[in-house]
Amino acid sequence: MLLQLSAAELGRLVEPTDSARLPLTERLIDLHAEFHGRQAGTGDINAWNNSIPVVVKALLDCGLGEVVVQIEVALPHTNSAVDLVLCGQHPGTGADSYLAVELKQARHAVVDPGCPIAVDLGFGDGRNKLHPVRQIQCYCEYMVRYISHLRENEDSLMGAAFLHNARDTDVEALFDLPESRYGALYTLDDLHRFRRVLTSRFSPASGLRAAEALGKSRLRPLLKVTDLARQRSVAGGGLILLDEQQLATDLIVRRLKRADPHGALDVGLFGDPDAVPEPVGSDRERKRVFILRGGPGSGKSAVALELQRLLGNDNHEAVLASGSRAYTETLREIMIGAARQGRTSDKKKSAKRLYQYFNSFTGSAPDSIGILICDEAHRMRRSSTHRNTPRELRDDDRPQATELLNVARVPVFLLDDHQSIRPDEVGTADYLKELAESLGHQVQVNDLEGTFRAGGSKQYQSWVQQLLGLGTSSDPTVWHSDGRMTLMVADSPDNLEELINTCGQQGFTSRITAGFCWKWSNPKQNQLVADVRIGDWHRPWNVKPTHHVPDAPPSYLWSTDPRGIGQLGCVYTAQTFEYDWNGVIIGPDLLFRDGKFVVNRSASRDPAFHSGIEDRVVDRCIRNAYHVLLTRGVAGTIVYAVDPETQNALRTLIPGTIGRQNIKGSRTQPLTPEGAQLPPAYRNHQR
Repeated sequence: MLLQLSAAELGRLVEPTDSARLPLTERLIDLHAEFHGRQAGTGDINAWNNSIPVVVKALLDCGLGEVVVQIEVALPHTNSAVDLVLCGQHPGTGADSYLAVELKQARHAVVDPGCPIAVDLGFGDGRNKLHPVRQIQCYCEYMVRYISHLRENEDSLMGAAFLHNARDTDVEALFDLPESRYGALYTLDDLHRFRRVLTSRFSPASGLRAAEALGKSRLRPLLKVTDLARQRSVAGGGLILLDEQQLATDLIVRRLKRADPHGALDVGLFGDPDAVPEPVGSDRERKRVFILRGGPGSGKSAVALELQRLLGNDNHEAVLASGSRAYTETLREIMIGAARQGRTSDKKKSAKRLYQYFNSFTGSAPDSIGILICDEAHRMRRSSTHRNTPRELRDDDRPQATELLNVARVPVFLLDDHQSIRPDEVGTADYLKELAESLGHQVQVNDLEGTFRAGGSKQYQSWVQQLLGLGTSSDPTVWHSDGRMTLMVADSPDNLEELINTCGQQGFTSRITAGFCWKWSNPKQNQLVADVRIGDWHRPWNVKPTHHVPDAPPSYLWSTDPRGIGQLGCVYTAQTFEYDWNGVIIGPDLLFRDGKFVVNRSASRDPAFHSGIEDRVVDRCIRNAYHVLLTRGVAGTIVYAVDPETQNALRTLIPGTIGRQNIKGSRTQPLTPEGAQLPPAYRNHQR
């Protein structure tokens, strides 16, 4: 939240002056720079200068000067924010009452004829935005899900989208979207209606109590990918999509309904499993390929699962494929675990059909799957041929992506251009787009800009990319906390492990991962081998995929099974998943020299980097691997580097450290974060 003041206090800051900017705007510009570490954009500045005064004036006209106005209120665990949250007392009951307001300066709006929640608000960027009513509805639903004070009394919150410059006739199409208590549309012609909402929600009494209750409320932990998979069959258990997530998912679902109004895409559970749909021919519309691109924590896997759920609810069976054994087997395990007594065998068959691998379709007929959702598509291989591929199906020259494009009547790919971690992984948005278009398909690329990891800190995600020299980033810079998540340097692997274990004992999910710089031995006498050796500190990797060890989870469950906390994970077991506290050991394959990180190929023990692989490919894979490892944390990340020079550089770049805490009456001094602001999720969890 940038600023909290009463409407009366804000009234004095929105009085016109000789300057083009109001005093409130100047103050918000300074606060934004201080909080986010960068200058505010023109759009934000114009909104503060032109939009907030309209709401403040409406409150004052209604005699509600004591209502508290919160500006730019961050949603828990994500980088999205509500423009305004008004806090006060209900005029009838005296209970805490809130109104979330999304402000738009648009004067005109055009709704996409193919998707009623995609609108062009006339800002000239050529991109459709989420309908403002649906946007505030989603924000309110998200707030109620994660903020306990609102969840305890769902009637305490209402939502409004306020287009204060627009006339009804110029945005008429926006009124076609159904309104609800969490989202109604108001324009310049509706000021009287907006004022009635204010007086129905707030009394003239002070709103400080309500504002404080909201700020101190306990936050529910972020739902992880595995949580979403388990809760999809529960009423209200689906994902609450925000912004680009909502828009992209709705576009895909509506596209499918238009292309298949009579359910021709239904297969498996909802149709004849032996029936093969007619192939796409010249007399039919070209195949449409959807690509959703987003960084770590942008909700790609959550969107994939929610898309599969929504289609299933509408009697369309969608197959979800990936290149990750850990991810696929975890989803299968969750589905099988939900089987009713006596139905486990049926669930196993369904799970194997619904959750597959990218190389599962080598011999499949064209268009034999209606909807194929390819999650983690950055892990797509150059070819599906492997050592166990039957001779008659071997084709080293046929791209794996071609098989996926051919087998699905509607292919959907979700990927991150910086998460390919093996030399033969080729999945990028540009690669898929070029290949699909060469096959005559239409391609639609959507970017997921939000982040639901690292406390919703886009700043952290950018900092990690800059640290590792990915994309067009410049040299590494010092980390400046934005208050959303914690980043620390551990003095030793012992300190790192102790803090991770402490977090686990406090009810957080926590894991340690490391670069692939140590051998990965087979178990000996049903015991894991402590392969990772740093001085006197010795720990084992997680269980190998092809082995079983008593009292240790299989590799694909390492990140979700509580028994996994005692082993180190590598990039292959950590990718896709997240945990609250993330410990990362940077091995000698990544060294800090002359002001930047360089790859030391000779230190890697990854068998994928054999002598025939070019140095530039290994360089990309190792940097991407650490990009994955450093972005698994929801609340915080603790790093330790084996190389002394690299460790010293990290101390320079990361102010946060770990220290001992003196607790009165306690014989022990537990390790706690120091020197970096704890994220709200951690603070509120501790209460």
